[in-house]
Amino acid sequence: MVQDRVTSIEVARRAGVSQSAVSRVFTPGASASPKMAAKIRKVADALGYRPNVLARSLITGKSRIIGVVVAYLENQFYPDALEKLSMALQARGYHVLVFMAAQDAGNIDQVLDEIVDYQVDALVMASVAMSSTLVERCDAAGIPVLLFNRRQDDARFASVTSDNVAGGRKLAEFLIKGGHRKIAHIAGWEGASTQRDREQGFREGLAAGGMKLFSRAVGNFDFEQSKDAARELFNSFDPPDAVFVANDHMAFAVMETLRSELGLRIPQDVSVVGYDDVPIAAWPSFDLTTVRQPSDLMVEKTVVSLLDSIDNPLSEPRQVAIDGPLIIRGSARKPQ
Repeated sequence: MVQDRVTSIEVARRAGVSQSAVSRVFTPGASASPKMAAKIRKVADALGYRPNVLARSLITGKSRIIGVVVAYLENQFYPDALEKLSMALQARGYHVLVFMAAQDAGNIDQVLDEIVDYQVDALVMASVAMSSTLVERCDAAGIPVLLFNRRQDDARFASVTSDNVAGGRKLAEFLIKGGHRKIAHIAGWEGASTQRDREQGFREGLAAGGMKLFSRAVGNFDFEQSKDAARELFNSFDPPDAVFVANDHMAFAVMETLRSELGLRIPQDVSVVGYDDVPIAAWPSFDLTTVRQPSDLMVEKTVVSLLDSIDNPLSEPRQVAIDGPLIIRGSARKPQ
């Protein structure tokens, strides 16, 4: 026989306190003395009581759920950042609900109704593009939106990214100082601000050194397409002597193709650099020179911005770009 659910009224009666005291103890951020909290939790544990979060959300109008829309989990940067974000929000009494969508803006509308139905307190868009429908619906529902590792030229949205322009510039300067003269780029998905900003900074860095981009192909942040891009650039009579690949995930595919199919040595024949500094980049088989995205700090800034937007709906959205260091390893020729 299924037992009836224990209520806060019964916990309050057994503990000899008011129902509001029980509510305060189980409400994140609410005040209750340590002595009273310990007493109430002891009774609650004995009775098997757990607060009904959904019922509380109907009363408060807050679900304490943060929606995260993500499309691109093949890149190790996103699962790692998502784990850190979930842990940081849980420590503040929030939980993450993940929605999967394709990268382009049109596909986000397919999960829009589900997002709104869950009455999330805020929405994080990671590795996906915004759509005009989403903008209007979230504005109408009063749901703050933050772009993670993406940005948009729209003051209504908070965003947290690494400084992709500065990162691209650092990579160009490093390759030029290494003596390279035929420097190529394998781009990611061209609808992403991360791709545009990284390439912009890279081209600016080349121009500052008196050089132009030697050749270019598109890998679309996809492993197999990145292999095709490597074949396109390097299976020629005049291949590049260095290549900036728009993220580490693609760089691994490029390195495998250069070595296994084309018989090129890294970095003796060609230097390869990436972006993100995911853990695999440090493995001896890759030893990838790359720009590190400071995910810990990016998550910290994201949580601060999200909670501020929830607690202060009239606050101005913040656009944050965090500088990431160049991590020099063995995949690229080092400056003399």
